[in-house]
Amino acid sequence: QVQLVESGGGLVQPGGSLRLSCAVSGSIFSTSAMGWFRQAPGKEREFVAQISIGSSPNYKDSVKDRFTISRDNAKNTVYLQMSSLKVEDTAVYYCHAFLPTSQRHYWGQGTQVTVSS
Repeated sequence: QVQLVESGGGLVQPGGSLRLSCAVSGSIFSTSAMGWFRQAPGKEREFVAQISIGSSPNYKDSVKDRFTISRDNAKNTVYLQMSSLKVEDTAVYYCHAFLPTSQRHYWGQGTQVTVSS
């Protein structure tokens, strides 16, 4: 059974930093494209960042140069390092896995990130 479990969310002041983690159980991690999405209140879920095997990471334009996605294949974990956080980064952040061989998508339960003074 595949499970994605996020951690690391919380309350931070504008300009601060947080690191989100997503631990993946099951056998999909090494062959999956891993990513992060977010959903703010009253808005649709949106893409934030993705990292695939053997390719450069992709980012939403508004988070480039502030967020960094990385993966540790030995730990089956993907990270999102967020710096210079802004109030508009406030959202529930979801971990996402896409398995190309089956075209299946997997989601975590989400972790709340609140940027406020």
